[in-house]
Amino acid sequence: MERSGWIAHFLESLRVERRLSPHTLSAYRRDLASLDAFCAAEAIAHWNQLTAHHIRALVAAQHRRGLDGRSLQRLLSALRSFFEYLIGQQELGHNPAAGIRAPKSPRRLPDTLDVDQMIRLLELPADGPLAIRDRAIMELFYSSGLRLSELVNLDITDLDLNDGTVRVTGKGNKTRIVPVGRHAREALKTWIDQRMAIPGPDEQALFIGLAGRRMTPRAIQARIKLWARRQGLDINLHPHMLRHSFASHLLESSGDLRAVQELLGHADISTTQIYTHLDFQHLAQVYDAAHPRAKRRGRA
Repeated sequence: MERSGWIAHFLESLRVERRLSPHTLSAYRRDLASLDAFCAAEAIAHWNQLTAHHIRALVAAQHRRGLDGRSLQRLLSALRSFFEYLIGQQELGHNPAAGIRAPKSPRRLPDTLDVDQMIRLLELPADGPLAIRDRAIMELFYSSGLRLSELVNLDITDLDLNDGTVRVTGKGNKTRIVPVGRHAREALKTWIDQRMAIPGPDEQALFIGLAGRRMTPRAIQARIKLWARRQGLDINLHPHMLRHSFASHLLESSGDLRAVQELLGHADISTTQIYTHLDFQHLAQVYDAAHPRAKRRGRA
């Protein structure tokens, strides 16, 4: 059977036996087409002629074409699966893609608001129950660094305004106790007074709509985008940006990476370390703006 025939058989087995989605099958098809084109260019007639050297050369060529680390990792995953299929069909004696890793892509830094932007956002006029609720939501996001799913699932009983804490259930169903700042406590107290006057089925939910039902993630996202526009912030604001801003501002002030890790509920500190890069960016900007030598850059 020709190379293209084996690829077609493999894709059909993925469709029938593993019932992969059309989108996933399309990705496999593109990746294996790259392999087939490479083999044609290298005059490789049979799969058992492929070596690890060939696979590294293919990955390097795709990298030069602009594929990032994530796309190359997907390519290698597709190749490994295909080669394992060929081994099962006794068409190949080894997996030439085994143990080959894709080059890492630079990690994208999260977007954040600066302190002035946060202040402008949170100075929204509390002139009705929805505005009071939305201010409490955004104050809590920024005060305690919650994920959107964590905030949506909060019940009134999770909040202790006297103690200034909130009990949060995060990823893996892990619970943590997080401090709630003074401004957030005041906004939450005002909201709870309003909330008690709203009847509805979700009596325990902390944040509800006017119909008394627990707010959905999409509803919270829409309200935050609305307030960003109303407050004159020309940014695509989303709830996670408030969490990023919380972490970045706290780390900038305290320098305590472990404490920020605990507050965010990160299982691995390497996840939290992304914010040290944000902090370094801030320091670099200050340096470039203020240092006598830096200010001379670019001058003839």
